[in-house]
Parts: sequence; C-alpha cells; structure tokens
Amino acid sequence: MSNLIGQVGEASQSKGKLYGIGVGPGDPELLTIKALRRLQAAPVVAYPVSDGGKSLSRSIVAGYLRPKQIEVPLWYPFKLEQSSQPYYDQAAETLAEHLEAGRDVVVLCEGDPFFYGTFMYLFTRLSERFVTEVVPGVSSVMANAAMLGTPLTYRNDVFMVLPGTLPAEVLQEKLAAADAAIILKLGRNFAKVYAVLETLGLLDRAHYIERATMPNQRILPIREVDPAVVPYFALISVPSQWQPE
Repeated sequence: MSNLIGQVGEASQSKGKLYGIGVGPGDPELLTIKALRRLQAAPVVAYPVSDGGKSLSRSIVAGYLRPKQIEVPLWYPFKLEQSSQPYYDQAAETLAEHLEAGRDVVVLCEGDPFFYGTFMYLFTRLSERFVTEVVPGVSSVMANAAMLGTPLTYRNDVFMVLPGTLPAEVLQEKLAAADAAIILKLGRNFAKVYAVLETLGLLDRAHYIERATMPNQRILPIREVDPAVVPYFALISVPSQWQPE
C-alpha cells in the first residue's frame, strides 16, 4: 500500500515528503491554489527536461518559484526506440537522496499527474518509501474542450480518450463505439489518425487544436493541418452529437 499523506509511519517522520503536482496545460493561471502552496513551500523542485534542457512544466510555474529553492532537472529521452525506464530509476534515486535528508520534494507534471503524467513512474518507485501526496491538475482534455468551445459529453454519452499511438485498426474499432472522443499524442501519428477519421466519416465533427492555453495556441480546420508539423501537444476532439430536444 502506498505511503500516502495521512498514513505517515514513525520511520518516515524524519524524511521529506514527496509531492506530485499537476501544473495544468500551459496557462500559469490554471495552477490550483493547493499546487501553488505546495510548490512555494518545498525546498526542492524537480521537473522533466527534454533535449536542450527545456522544460515545459518549469516554464509554466517560473513566475512562482522562489530564489533559494533547489532545482532538479530530470532528463528523459522520450523516444520510441529508447526505453525511459532506466532514466526514471535514476531520477527516483536522485529524489530519494533529498527525501532521505529530510527535504520535501515537489515534482512538476504537465496537466494532471495521474493522467498520462510522467510523475506516475516516480510514484510507483517512491511512494512505498516516502509519504506522498498527489495534487491534481487541469488536464489537457478539459483545457482543450474549453478553448475549442465544444462540450465533450451529454447525458449518457460514452466518452473515450485514445492515444494516437494506437494501431489504426484499434483506433477505428474504439472510435466506432464511442459517442465522443479525444485523441492525444498526435505528432507523427496525425496522418494515421486523420485516415481513420476519414474512413469513419468523422472529419466534419473533428476539431484540431495544438498547445491549448499557451501563448502559441493554434486552432485549425482539420483538413488544413500539415501532418509534417503537428506537435506532440496537439489534440483532436470528436465531441458529442447530442442535441437538446
């Protein structure tokens, strides 16, 4: 059983606490009050970085960080041909050193920590050893629906969230059974997803958006999207068809 807040044992009293906080989809004002309090109270702030040392999660909260906080960048490869698991192992041990020394650690996670979040992999490695609290965040699904102005579901709709990385035949089967859906993780998968939507006759219902709530947010008609430049942080929404009687 995970060592969550509220289940603190004697052995953990001198250790630091681990916090996984959702920082939302990009707009710094979508950070929750609880996440902000946890962030500013922690002596150690960790966050994932990509090639070149850039970190989206840190950029979201940059204006809220305090000068004396210890920052711990965590590099993960995020490449299909390379497993990230050894890097999560190393990141967990790096954070464990701070926690064992009695320092609380906040780990930043885009969106929500338990919704396709990188923090999940640290949670599974550390929550048995250290008191852990997860602070939910505004997920990309909710943010994108708000920016598109398209309610996702009504009444008894069956709603699905599908990764664009799935095989085309699986995407087609799932989408055919859903009343409404969100397709994530587009990037290089856009052309495949587009073909599936075309086969199912869903292009007229589909909405495309990238980098929702960020300064460089873009909403495009799906037929005008260039597959060669679709970013990872892009999404297709196929909202409900329900109409009020």
